Amino acid sequence: MSPLMRARIDKFKANKLGFSCLIIFLAIFICSLCAEFIANDKPLLVKYDQSYYVPVLKEYPETTFGGVFETEAEYKDPAVIQLIEEKGWAIWPFIEFSYQSPNLDLAVPVPSAPTSQNWLGTDDQGRDVLARILYGLRLSLLFGFALTFASAFFGIIVGAIQGYYGGWIDLLGQRILEVWGGLPMLFMVMILVSMFSPSIYWLFLIMLIFGWPTLVGLVRAEFLRARNFDYVRAARSLGVNDRTIIFRHILPNAMSSSLSQLPLMLTANITALTALDFLGYGLPPGTASLGELLLQAKNNLNAPWLALSGFFTLAIVLSLLIYIGEATRDAFDPRRQ
Repeated sequence: MSPLMRARIDKFKANKLGFSCLIIFLAIFICSLCAEFIANDKPLLVKYDQSYYVPVLKEYPETTFGGVFETEAEYKDPAVIQLIEEKGWAIWPFIEFSYQSPNLDLAVPVPSAPTSQNWLGTDDQGRDVLARILYGLRLSLLFGFALTFASAFFGIIVGAIQGYYGGWIDLLGQRILEVWGGLPMLFMVMILVSMFSPSIYWLFLIMLIFGWPTLVGLVRAEFLRARNFDYVRAARSLGVNDRTIIFRHILPNAMSSSLSQLPLMLTANITALTALDFLGYGLPPGTASLGELLLQAKNNLNAPWLALSGFFTLAIVLSLLIYIGEATRDAFDPRRQ
């Protein structure tokens, strides 16, 4: 690691608020990645007749535990629970519901208020809100990370080519970006998504098409400034090819401004995905998502726990990302070194 990068990391750590937000965000992200082990309607571990089983990772037929059906065991079924308890035991997750499993023991109409069994209540289909938040948060973060890095990759490549070569390449690229940037992204995505069957892959591709220009202007400005530096001229005079100059000499020095924008891009992508889900143009129906939770809150004004759960989840995650982005920007700002 170079001394400059080490100094930037130390500068980031010195920002107590940003560094603390990073630790909290990583903890939330790791918990969402382990959603199956935290919220599931299957046991984590089952001991039956001196043998051990891991239902959360592998499907077992009911006959494995002395039942009569060849299909996968329904572990919440009282008959299956009795079979297991006769010759062993089961360890359940912290939340005994998955994002799709309804609470069949409810004695009140759905959506039901928070209880000791459903900490954040249930939605209009009796599904546990906390479990859906956990799974939906994982999907939103993974989707946002993938879209952010893909957009940054294409944006950096295009911006580097424009800034390095300049001339008619830069002029043509700027005219295309002006037209592309003038299109209403949200409405265009809604129109294009409605033309295809709901799919996370189509949604990712369409949002990538309109999201890649985000970093082009920033990278282009850095390359326009750096292409006339002495070390670049010296490399040209020694016969170094353009690709090597772009990716080995200029790009590492121009990446600092781009890296500081990644948390803010991630925030924008998560917000866009949530908005599309809320409007009904996002992920396929039934998928656990924060936007779908907010839509249920709008449709069930008598269940304020739905709105509060969705609002505070988004507010906390997006606030953490904004503070991380500000700390990263300050750490990479050369005027603050």
